[in-house]
Amino acid sequence: MTTSAPANTHHVTLLERIRSKEAKVGVIGLGYVGLPLAVEFARHGFRVTGFDVDQNKARAINEGKSYIPDVHTSDLAASVKAGKLRATSDMSELAAMDVIDIAVPTPLRKTKDPDLSYVVQAVEACAATLRPGQLIILESTTYPGTTDEVVQPMLEARGLRADADFFLAFSPERVDPGNQQFNTRNIPKIVGGAGPASTEVAAALYSSAVDKVIPVSSTRVAEMVKLLENTFRAVNIGLVNEIALMSHKMNIDVWEVIDAARTKPFGFMPFYPGPGLGGHCIPIDPFYLSWKARQSGFECRFIELAGHVNSSMPDYVVERVAEALNTGRKPINGSKILLVGVAYKKDVNDMRESPALDILELLLRRGAQVSYTDPWVPELKHGMTVLRALELSAALEQKPDCAVICTDHAGFDYGSLVKSGTLIVDTRNALRGVKAASIFRL
Repeated sequence: MTTSAPANTHHVTLLERIRSKEAKVGVIGLGYVGLPLAVEFARHGFRVTGFDVDQNKARAINEGKSYIPDVHTSDLAASVKAGKLRATSDMSELAAMDVIDIAVPTPLRKTKDPDLSYVVQAVEACAATLRPGQLIILESTTYPGTTDEVVQPMLEARGLRADADFFLAFSPERVDPGNQQFNTRNIPKIVGGAGPASTEVAAALYSSAVDKVIPVSSTRVAEMVKLLENTFRAVNIGLVNEIALMSHKMNIDVWEVIDAARTKPFGFMPFYPGPGLGGHCIPIDPFYLSWKARQSGFECRFIELAGHVNSSMPDYVVERVAEALNTGRKPINGSKILLVGVAYKKDVNDMRESPALDILELLLRRGAQVSYTDPWVPELKHGMTVLRALELSAALEQKPDCAVICTDHAGFDYGSLVKSGTLIVDTRNALRGVKAASIFRL
């Protein structure tokens, strides 16, 4: 726990407003992180205003309609009807907020360098209306040092001082889209402030809506926590992907190996191979860490190697497609390939960094005729390619030469897929336990 901050008028006033639920909370960025957070604060009695440059999102929220699967429309509508939640694209309204939570994307540039443009735009909006006593929290995943090297100087440019006149903290988002067990309320919240007062008010805010809050000593520690969590996953997935490649060469079922290894009650944690990494965090966060490390003269060879293995998996999947087609003396060029699932993970509609997009591009380059089925993604846009989803039954009626299971959505009728006799490349072990000559596993 942090030590108590020396009291000042702004500090005491904001703590009182937070504890009495009188504080007005603003959330910038109403996507997979921001919208659940806004709804959770509203559910716990705060008056919340969501800010987003996308006017369609603001309109949907004000109409009580959710566009995020993890946020039930009934919950959102109840908060809107109660007058606890509204949304706007007018950033000038930030001046009326006591707390501003920034939850905008932090992608990578093509050079694999951090792209903080969305964060900078959000902070510029906050700085334009910043007043004494406000709390600014950054949740967007970024490299250690962003809060004190980028955000703090922008906010202090007009003379106000962090941790005295206003408060500043970093609290990494830990959202796992589609996870039915863990959500905004019951995932522990890490909080690191620009000073003791900032940490205390930020922790007080989250404690009012989240089951457990864990204060840390600085914004840099909080930033590093998130990168460690996702780099841990990326490196272990890279390891198991390499084991999968090795096992294929040695004619060993890697899925059986993992199932057996996970029976050990200590010293082992199961990770699973797949067609590549997807989502906003795991494919990106390790590169934020390695980029920052290079600025300090440290080369993250282990992380870079894992990134190389993971990014090569779509190529391997396409080679497995070629092997499957070769059993029928068919080339990829001209063959009809059906992608079964294109979202980055099971039972979500999130396409960010989905490996299915890389697989699609590689197949198109080799002359394949590609279609897809995905109940969560009605339309797919990638570069100049625009495709509409087919129902699985309709897709099978077109007699594809090969089906590639890229995402193991629960709603798919895998039985009908197997019965169709179509060659199948299963990258997710969705057909676990099914034995057929037509099935080619990762």
